[in-house]
Amino acid sequence: MKQPVFNVQKHQASRLHYDFRLEIGGVLKSWAIPKGPSLDPAMKRLAVQVDDHDLDYADFEGVIEEGQYGAGPVLVWDTGWFEPLRAARAGQTAESMLRAGKLDFILHGQRLKGRFSLVQMKGKPRQWLLVKQRDNEARPGHDITEEYQTSVLTGRSIEDLERESTAGTLKTYRCGR
Repeated sequence: MKQPVFNVQKHQASRLHYDFRLEIGGVLKSWAIPKGPSLDPAMKRLAVQVDDHDLDYADFEGVIEEGQYGAGPVLVWDTGWFEPLRAARAGQTAESMLRAGKLDFILHGQRLKGRFSLVQMKGKPRQWLLVKQRDNEARPGHDITEEYQTSVLTGRSIEDLERESTAGTLKTYRCGR
């Protein structure tokens, strides 16, 4: 059975942020995380839910053209698969847990690993918190977004994408899932 994908895209649009995406219900459920994900359980990261994306967007890396929504360079900062934790909520799906306002899951990524939770903020339907749970993968006091600046697919940085775009040598990358 195919595991559901997750990915994190580093995106320099009007402001630098990280797009966190989980394959749920045949689409990529998506959240913009201004400060990026964290492996520190003490860091609760704001995650603003945005429109769903098609699954083929999971491996997009390139520059979104000026005049388009989200214009600017996008790189694949992390990718892998995830598993919803159903033990505490027997019989529920990831989709039903999201509708209920809390999804616990395990990430199996190249950079993000271990247990996480997405928790909807009360009275703010599009605002969530992404929280790393305490486990063997937790790294208190560590900023993983400072440690890793490049794409897990190509090794390129946001600056590389901008340079290639300006020079006319940019190649959009898709790994072909």
